[in-house]
Amino acid sequence: MDGVTVTGINAVVADLEAFPTRLAANTVKAVRVTSQKVRDDARNRIKGHKYLPAYPYSITYDTKVTAEGVEGEIGPDKGRAQGPLGNIVEYGTSKNAPLPHLGPALDANAEDLVTGIEIAISQAIR
Repeated sequence: MDGVTVTGINAVVADLEAFPTRLAANTVKAVRVTSQKVRDDARNRIKGHKYLPAYPYSITYDTKVTAEGVEGEIGPDKGRAQGPLGNIVEYGTSKNAPLPHLGPALDANAEDLVTGIEIAISQAIR
C-alpha cells in the first residue's frame, strides 16, 4: 500500500490554532460597536426632554471580557448628572409616565449585533 502525502497541513493547523484569538478580538469589537450604537440611539430617543437636559449624557456603555464571553453594559451612569433617574425615566412611576428609550434602542440594534458576530466568525475563519 502506498502512503498518503499531505501538503500544506502545517498552514491549516496554524490557522486553526489562531482562530480563537481572532474570534475573541472580533467579537469584542462587535459588542463594542453595537453597545456604542445602542448608547447613541438611546441618547437620541430621550434628548430634548424639558426636565432631563443632562440625562442623555449620563447614558454610557462599557464592554468587558469574562470567562463566559464578552459583555456590553449600556445605561445611565449613576455618578453623572441625572444618571440616578434611569429607572424612573425608563419605567415611570405612579406619578410619571415611562419614557422608554433604552429598551427600544436595544431592540432596534439587536440585528446589528447578530451581523457583527457573523462577521467576527467569518473573519476569524479566513
